[in-house]
Order: sequence, then structure tokens, then C-alpha cells
Amino acid sequence: MRAEGTVKENREFRRIYRKGRSAVSPFLVVYCRRNGAGNRLGVTVSTKVGKAVVRNKVRRRLREIYRLNREKLHPGYDVILVARSRAAFTPYRKLEEAYLSLLQKLGILAEETA
Repeated sequence: MRAEGTVKENREFRRIYRKGRSAVSPFLVVYCRRNGAGNRLGVTVSTKVGKAVVRNKVRRRLREIYRLNREKLHPGYDVILVARSRAAFTPYRKLEEAYLSLLQKLGILAEETA
């Protein structure tokens, strides 16, 4: 993932948490905020999810889900994915379904062309 495509600084995370919109599932919480530029991703996985190996696995899965579905997003949004403790034991497909349904709920999922 390109460096300009990520949210890294604490102040940016706090601003998106405070001023953005959110949607919740049993596995994920998604925060989004309009930024006027390209899409950026931030991923947060708490130590409550598991030890380092488990957290990194969840983080890799979430980044991959974002990467594969990036073209389905409306342009110009900062998206933060917060993994909940259930995400560690959830199959990949269920995580992806939860992610897409949360984006749909927030209204930032572009209409699919079939």
C-alpha cells in the first residue's frame, strides 16, 4: 500500500473519530470522513484482540479486504477500520461481507455495475 494511501498520525485518527461517521458490526467498526483528495486507510487493532501474531494477521486481512474492494469506494474518503475481538476468529469471507455492508450503510460504497 502506498504511503499517501494511509492514515498514520494520531491527530488524523482523532479528527476522523471525532468528526466522522461510523457504523458497527460484531467484527468491525468503520469510521469515515470526507477528505477531498484520494482514499486513505487507517487500521487499528487493540491488544484485546490477541497477541502480536494474531493482531498482525487481522491487520493484514483488513488491509487486503480494503485493497481488493478499493474501486468500489466513492473517491475522497478517509476510512478507519477498528477490529473488534471477534475479528481474530472470523473467516475472511465474513470479514469482507461485514466490511462491505458497513460501507453500504455509511453510503460510501459506489453502485456496482453489472
